[in-house]
Amino acid sequence: MTRSIRPLVAGNWKMNGLKADLAIAAEVAKGYDSTLKAAVDLAICPPATLLYLATAALVGSRIATGGQDCATHDSGAFTGDLSAQMLADAGAIFAIVGHSERRTLHGESNATVKAKAEAAQKALLVPIVCVGETKDERQAGKALSVVKKQLRGSVPDGSTAATLVVAYEPVWAIGTGLTPTADDVAEIHAAIRAELARLLGKPAASGVRLLYGGSVKPSNAADLMNVAHVDGALVGGASLKAEDFLAIARACG
Repeated sequence: MTRSIRPLVAGNWKMNGLKADLAIAAEVAKGYDSTLKAAVDLAICPPATLLYLATAALVGSRIATGGQDCATHDSGAFTGDLSAQMLADAGAIFAIVGHSERRTLHGESNATVKAKAEAAQKALLVPIVCVGETKDERQAGKALSVVKKQLRGSVPDGSTAATLVVAYEPVWAIGTGLTPTADDVAEIHAAIRAELARLLGKPAASGVRLLYGGSVKPSNAADLMNVAHVDGALVGGASLKAEDFLAIARACG
């Protein structure tokens, strides 16, 4: 952890969740006691159909909500898209952009991710910009270069610690149960911090929260959260179980 940075644990529900599953959010809120509130920020990013309901259900809990994506445009003839303004109107604080599933399944380029991050910031949302290498890229020794290139192409100019979160999610670890070693994570996160310093200046970069994501679970959270420059987690499957999500949050305390 970076001791001067308040950690963030954000849950990405992906394409999971019906109205009945808001009970998960209620359980998380119940378990987010004064000790945890003093130590870590929490956020839940449900599917868009539940965003407003989740925000309303979490009023007073100090748990933020976020969207899982946003459009590059503010409004217009873009059937099926959701603008950052719409997410903000529904109560979101964050917007995940550039997740590997969007980059891979929807062909999103770094330029597209940057445009989405800029749209989020324009709507006063905090983008969680995701970066990460594939298994082939890591085995070829290209992990650092891939992540740095994604950062250069995806992070909006002029971002500050208050307007940006970066999540390192090695593609090969997402949903597979595999995780990189603590040394691997330390190397990438240190490189991200250094690259952000080149892009944004050292003062801004020093306060940006850097999250780790990719098969984070209670059994490995403490080891991952104790790595230098890891300032929290972007949690996938484990965020759909309230106790698991809270256990990961406790690992940041």
